[in-house]
Amino acid sequence: MQAILTVVAWVASSVSGFSYMASTLPDIENADFIKECVQIHDKFRSEVNPPARNMLYMSWDPTLARIAKAWAKFCQFEHNPQRAQGHPNFTQVGENIWTGSLSLFSVSSAISDWYNEIKYYDFNTRKCKKVCGHYTQVVWADSYKVGCAVQFCPKVSGLEFPNVAHFICNYGPGGNYPTWPYSRGATCSACPKDDKCLNNLCVNPRRDNVTRYYSVVYPGWPIYSRNRYTSLILIVKSVLLLLSVIITLLVKEKYPNLVLLD
Repeated sequence: MQAILTVVAWVASSVSGFSYMASTLPDIENADFIKECVQIHDKFRSEVNPPARNMLYMSWDPTLARIAKAWAKFCQFEHNPQRAQGHPNFTQVGENIWTGSLSLFSVSSAISDWYNEIKYYDFNTRKCKKVCGHYTQVVWADSYKVGCAVQFCPKVSGLEFPNVAHFICNYGPGGNYPTWPYSRGATCSACPKDDKCLNNLCVNPRRDNVTRYYSVVYPGWPIYSRNRYTSLILIVKSVLLLLSVIITLLVKEKYPNLVLLD
C-alpha cells in the first residue's frame, strides 16, 4: 500500500506540472509572457480572412498592462469603466477578458478563444450571431498597442467556479464593434505613410517602439504554446497511467505468484 501511495503522489505532482498554480502565473514584467501576448495577437492579425489593407503591427504597452493588472485584482467579470483614464496617450482603450481554470489557462488558449468568435461574425454584413466583440478587438486594425495581465482569483464575481485565472488585455486605441474592424483588400496597400509591410502588417519603429520589447525583426512563428485541449489530454493520460499502476499493484498484492507477461 505504501508503494501505491508513493505512485499516487508522483503522478499527482506530474499532473500539477502541466497546470499553472496561483504562485506561478506570470507577472506583467515577465518577458516570455509579454512576447507571447504580442506574438499571438500579431499572428492572428496577420492571418485575417478576408485580408486586411491597413492592419497595424501590435506591440506591448507597459501602461496598458498595469491598468489591466490593477483591474484584474478586483476579480470581477466585467469591464473596467475607467480604463482610459489612467493612460497618457489613449482616450479610448479596448478590453478583452478571459476567465477559466488554472489548469486550462495559457495565453494562447485565451486569445484563441477570443479570435475563434470569428465563426459568429459575418464580415460582409457586419452581423454577429453571438458574442464576437472579443474577435473584432483582436483584429481591430487601428489598435497598435496591447498590455495584458493575469491574476489568480479564488472567486470572480458573476461566475460560480472557484480558483481561476483571470486574464485581461487592454488595447490602444480601442475598437468599436459596429463598424468594420479593418479595411479588406491587398495586404498593406493602405498602410500609413512611412510604414513598411512585414508579415502582412504595417510596421513603423517610431510608432511601435517600446523600450526593451520592440524589435523590427518580426516574432518567430509558429508558436507551439500549450492550450486547453493539450492540457486536458495530458491530465487524462496521467490519470489513466495512475489507474493502470494502481490496478497492477493491487493485482500483484492479491496474487503474488501471478506472472505478468509483457
